[in-house]
Amino acid sequence: MDTAVKINGDFSKRVVELSDDIPWVESPMKGVERRPLDRLGEEVARATSVVRFSPGSHFSEHIHTGGEEFFVLEGVFQDEHGDFPTGSYIRNPPQSKHTPASEEGCTILVKLWQFDLQDRTHVRLDTTTLEHSEDPERKGVFVLPLFKDERECVFIERWNAKVSHSVEATGGVEIFVLEGTIIEAGEELPRNGWLRVPDGYDLKLRAGDEGAKLWIKSGHLRYVTVPNQ
Repeated sequence: MDTAVKINGDFSKRVVELSDDIPWVESPMKGVERRPLDRLGEEVARATSVVRFSPGSHFSEHIHTGGEEFFVLEGVFQDEHGDFPTGSYIRNPPQSKHTPASEEGCTILVKLWQFDLQDRTHVRLDTTTLEHSEDPERKGVFVLPLFKDERECVFIERWNAKVSHSVEATGGVEIFVLEGTIIEAGEELPRNGWLRVPDGYDLKLRAGDEGAKLWIKSGHLRYVTVPNQ
């Protein structure tokens, strides 16, 4: 993994980032900025970022050779496939193309080049219209599945206040705090906090005094590659 850019590139280690504390970095497109969480590669990269579109900004049409996955944190993301408000979860598989824009502005959590390159499954969900179900093995935790295949699982969880449970970390886990706070290893992650732990990590979480809403992805850290530059 000898790449020109490496941010949090050791996937055998636990990593925490408070994304609100990371400076915005300009992207190649005017009006679009990003906060990198992890990155392997140059402009074409395996990357996890928070990306902000200013009102009226847009990208030109492009192909996602390695796939793109994102969750709308604020505002409305738009492309030729529709308008995607806060709470939308989108998977654009390898070889798909679109023309991203945002008339009113938006902020999204984005993951690039982290798909099976043979995957052709599109996902477009408005999670605000879907119901969570209580996990029968974890009282006070309510789960909304978003995607599952042989490589990974993606879901949203709502944790009641002060609830504590272990989380299975086979294949590694990433967590992004959408609301509230979560405590792990004595460290509190507020809204927009991001945690990544490796395969087999002993992951134990406790929700804060107001509970927490979490975006969680698991299993995928067994498949870390760098796109050809």
